[in-house]
Amino acid sequence: MSLSTARDPVTAIHDQVLPSGEGWTHELRPGQVLRLVDLEGNQAADTLFFHADDPAERYDAQATITGQQQIYLSTGSELRSNRGRVLATIVADTCGRHDTLGGACSCEANAVRYGLDRTFMHSCRDTFLLALARHGERTGQRLGVRDLAPNLNFFMNVPVTPEGGLTFADGVSAPGKYVEIRAELPLLAVISNCPQLNNPCNGWDPTPIRLLVWDA
Repeated sequence: MSLSTARDPVTAIHDQVLPSGEGWTHELRPGQVLRLVDLEGNQAADTLFFHADDPAERYDAQATITGQQQIYLSTGSELRSNRGRVLATIVADTCGRHDTLGGACSCEANAVRYGLDRTFMHSCRDTFLLALARHGERTGQRLGVRDLAPNLNFFMNVPVTPEGGLTFADGVSAPGKYVEIRAELPLLAVISNCPQLNNPCNGWDPTPIRLLVWDA
């Protein structure tokens, strides 16, 4: 369900433009709101959430899908953890739906889907690992490959075929569309602004996103 809000970027406590292919981590306190803005349209923002104080608790795609009986996310969707708790809630969304099934691009997936010559193209999985490593350098909280779980993809369009397969299609977003997520628990947000050039998830043209945070 599409729903906009009146939050003013001027009052945000954090405001950053993230280029395509770059990663971002940020800790959110309960009640704080994170807005992701698709600046140029059809960009895919691969995202993971962890409990900031206990990263063994993290976003769980299966629990989220089961809890809302829906594979697409939008306003009102509760992002649940592997312990069944609500980590965050989508409180506004002008795009309409977001993907829970497509996962993150990786070197291995690039090779299988697009050919061996694409194996070492930059991928969201590598961006996640680099972002987590940098977060660990700042905080001493060591997170790595064992901590990667199936992610969600804001602004990405992954239709399910009648046979149950997945297809990567043109995005359903547009310039300026955004989604807002309210932290319900202490939250570590990890974002890879997808660099994928081989499927239409971002119109074969990776572009920046804008990230804003408001206090409760």
